[in-house]
Amino acid sequence: MTYSVGQVAEFAGITVRTLHHYDAIGLLPATDRTPTGHRRYTEADLDRLQRLLFYRELGFPLDEIATLLDDPETDPAEHLRRQRDLLDVRITRLQKMAAAVRQALEARTMGINLTPQERFEVFGDKDPDQYADEAAERWGGTDTYAESARRTAAYTKADWQRLKAEADDWESRYTSLLAAGTPPQSDEAVSLAEEHRLHITRWYFDCPHELHTCFADMYVSDERFKAYYDGMAEGLAEHLRAAIRENAARHVS
Repeated sequence: MTYSVGQVAEFAGITVRTLHHYDAIGLLPATDRTPTGHRRYTEADLDRLQRLLFYRELGFPLDEIATLLDDPETDPAEHLRRQRDLLDVRITRLQKMAAAVRQALEARTMGINLTPQERFEVFGDKDPDQYADEAAERWGGTDTYAESARRTAAYTKADWQRLKAEADDWESRYTSLLAAGTPPQSDEAVSLAEEHRLHITRWYFDCPHELHTCFADMYVSDERFKAYYDGMAEGLAEHLRAAIRENAARHVS
């Protein structure tokens, strides 16, 4: 049995235009054609589309998805096992975040003020103020440190929840990119490096590209920061440093 483009689009919840694009780039070519040239999709095509959309939902770019799906040494069951494991990690993280957001919303509705203990609890073992004392010693007299202290002092629990949700989303996409073997000089890695810089700028202080590269070196040279990033995925600190350097090179003349 085969299916038309319209039927497959309806099954998958995507547009006909998207299916045409997947066909045009060779990611999901329709196996059959009608005598008049219209695409017809087989059950095998639907299986491939399902795996494709799982990877897409996990944040993989299309060129990496094509490489994964076309790997002759990986069977369909292996794709599903990999996707299951990645989704389990994401589901666990999202469940924790959902519980934290519910708690924050309840506290905000009841007019409960954020305590220092609650602020640290939000982040568990990844509290962004983990190295606050050392930061004060190193940069306490700088405008950058003063700006960070001024901003974070005014954050509510909801602000910290939003900050962490943003950071967790970035971590999920970067670890997926690393797991797929994407080089740090790729457009995808450079884009995530820029997101990392903008996250610092948005939540803490202005972080120009030159300063970002200084931080990138510290992520590798300081064992504590290296452990923090490599705790997300082995080798992430080195990979991120290279991506940050590439991003800076593209923006700084």
